[in-house]
Amino acid sequence: MGTRSISLDSPDSLYERNLIDDSDKVNRNEERILKLHESNGVVEQTSSPLKREVINRLSYSFSMKSHENDEIDLEGGKLVKDKDKPTRSKGVIRIQNQALFSGIAYCISSCSMILVNKYVLSSYDFNAGISLMLYQNFISVIIVSVLRFLGVISTEPLTWRLIKVWLPVNFIFVGMLITSMFSLKYINVAMVTVLKNVTNVITALGEMYLFQKDHDSRVWAALFLMIISAISGGITDLSFHAVGYAWQILNCFLTASYSLTLRRVMDTAKQVTKSGNLNEFSMVMLNNTLSLPLGLILIFVFNEVDYLSRTPLLRLPTFWLVVTLSGFLGLAISFTSMWFLHQTGATTYSLVGSLNKIPLSVAGILLFHVPTSLQNSASILFGLLAGVIFARAKMRERS
Repeated sequence: MGTRSISLDSPDSLYERNLIDDSDKVNRNEERILKLHESNGVVEQTSSPLKREVINRLSYSFSMKSHENDEIDLEGGKLVKDKDKPTRSKGVIRIQNQALFSGIAYCISSCSMILVNKYVLSSYDFNAGISLMLYQNFISVIIVSVLRFLGVISTEPLTWRLIKVWLPVNFIFVGMLITSMFSLKYINVAMVTVLKNVTNVITALGEMYLFQKDHDSRVWAALFLMIISAISGGITDLSFHAVGYAWQILNCFLTASYSLTLRRVMDTAKQVTKSGNLNEFSMVMLNNTLSLPLGLILIFVFNEVDYLSRTPLLRLPTFWLVVTLSGFLGLAISFTSMWFLHQTGATTYSLVGSLNKIPLSVAGILLFHVPTSLQNSASILFGLLAGVIFARAKMRERS
């Protein structure tokens, strides 16, 4: 669902991590060229005319980009070089509004997706989580295909070489979505949010052993706080459900595995595409398309076909309206998160993603009338704050 921080515990955020990686690589390449240019002076008099022309063009291109970034870099909510000037121009106002609107859209879509899924699984008592996942992914494939046909977006063609490379990732992706559905049926939204923090711990350990990546003491301190909050939250959970917790723990391992595997497979996948790149829309199309046949098999394995043939829910128009909305929201998260990331930056995106869990948890408790205690509420708040501390620690570590 890079050298700068991004939340690791949400499946919906995993695509954006690679988007940040790509943007950071571009920035590093630009910096290397500029440093080379500076080391040679403005333009060496002894250099060839062709070399001078290339350097002049690069210098002009980057200087123009620098001026553009001065206007649209909204990290911290300020312009970079025109801090002392009032931002009255229509262009700046328009960009600021885009950052605000994209942030609101991202928060609403990400919160709504979880709440709607919880409503379908618990309030409707729908016992076919795999079928719900399959229907949502099918809607995503239809929408992306229509947008690609209209020329709004572009995606890489699904070749056999790409499919073979991506299949291991897709197996984990499907398992991640299914376990998320199963856990959400039995556990309240607030505790699911807190327990997902365990994913950060597993991912950090995986990065250390697989990629030899070290984390500073502030990151490990935040991870320790996450573990404490998850344990205390589970102990004080008045609606504790062992099956739901088991599914959620499995989901944490699968989510971390998806993130780590994605990093290994991404470079290979890019090599087998025609353009040499793999944008987010291509990843959405690839994951959701490949999940359809696997989802169909799992429906028969878990005997959901028998349940679907007997449940009266499929004859309710309101039920179809809600599950279809959940499909649109699932895709909306990908679009709004990428829009928000482009309008602001990785720092703002990561921080908003962490803070967004607070209203989500409160809404989950109030909307579904979750029985809670002071101790459990404190544990949930402690876990949410630990997530914010973790996000800030990762920012400082990667800055």
